[in-house]
Amino acid sequence: MKQNIINARVTFRKSPIHVLEKFAFKDMPNACSTFKKNSSVSECVIIQTCNRIELFATSDNHNVDEIKSTWASLTGLEDDAFKDTLEVCENKDAYEHLLKLTSGLESLVVGEEQILGQIKESISAARKVNASGKRLNKLFERSIKIGTRIRNSTGIGRGGISLGSMAVKLAEENVDDIKSKHVLLIGTGEAATMVAKSLKKRGYAFNVTSRTVERAIGFSQTLGGNPIKFEEVLSGFSNYEIIFVATTAPYFLVTFDKMKDAMKNKKSGVMILDLSNPRTVDEKVATIPGIKLMNIDQIAEMIDKNMKKRKDKVSTVENIISEEVPVIEATMKRLDAEPLVKDVFTNANSMRIKELQKALQMLGETDEKRIKIIDELTKAVVESIVSTPMNNLRRASEQDGPELLEIASKLFNYKKKE
Repeated sequence: MKQNIINARVTFRKSPIHVLEKFAFKDMPNACSTFKKNSSVSECVIIQTCNRIELFATSDNHNVDEIKSTWASLTGLEDDAFKDTLEVCENKDAYEHLLKLTSGLESLVVGEEQILGQIKESISAARKVNASGKRLNKLFERSIKIGTRIRNSTGIGRGGISLGSMAVKLAEENVDDIKSKHVLLIGTGEAATMVAKSLKKRGYAFNVTSRTVERAIGFSQTLGGNPIKFEEVLSGFSNYEIIFVATTAPYFLVTFDKMKDAMKNKKSGVMILDLSNPRTVDEKVATIPGIKLMNIDQIAEMIDKNMKKRKDKVSTVENIISEEVPVIEATMKRLDAEPLVKDVFTNANSMRIKELQKALQMLGETDEKRIKIIDELTKAVVESIVSTPMNNLRRASEQDGPELLEIASKLFNYKKKE
């Protein structure tokens, strides 16, 4: 029976970034196992970033309601939470979507490279726990190769702006002479990493903090920055003119009261950029005189405006993807025929060996050279007989010929192995 590739996703395109965390899986391997157990899927890969949570799965009888229900049970959400947020596509549309992901067209920052690494990590993690199989392994392998080639040939990611670099750029546009200002980075995760890389690249000094000073120290050794204790930050916001907040704390780290106290005797203004998901800066902070606050959704809007300048490259990438989708589609359809083809060749070779041994015994043949000649002859005969119908079967499967596949299965007495 034909295996379909399904993609179910919740992304920044339909949900504010600070809402996406509600749909995230805390235990990815467990999530894959649960989907396989409860949603009639045989393979599963999950891509999870601050901008998207996506499920790629294979099934011969998938049910979207089951996927929603399983997802809800894993995240503690109600089924109706997916009503206006969940996007679902399959087969050709899913291949196209994955190619757009690997080439960077679906990213918050068009062409950004980070998503490609995250997709590689996702398929690698799925392989480790045997959540993915030959179909998703092949699909991701091909899509990653094509996405990499597209990036290299079109330059879609060249000079791209990441969430972190856009935040730093906005700080540059709003604060004069950053090198003379005191800069603080709160957080050591994915978004904080992008900020730190951008600050370091531009030669800006900054302090970095996390809930544990050890984490801040480890972060600074790799990405720069001067590590400081978290407690010092919470009571010392008045020491900074630029504050980047990029954490996953479920509460406000930068509160209205703390910032109001910090601004009492401060002569200079403060710019706060909240890249957290969910937000960890109280929006009321923006009402305090001297403070300019920008949150992750506002930064995303700025990125979107910036990316509109790259429409020409986007069109080029879309054209390449439209040419590659049918190739991937044919490759995936061909996989439906491969188990039968392999089984036929294996059975034919087993019969060949059995009959060859009988013939050699009857002839009393012991000469190694003669035996090798006869062996090669029987291989060639079997190959010539079996190859043509099997290649025709492969081609038929690429052209969406499930009826022929069913007939061939009966003809060769093939039973699908679970």
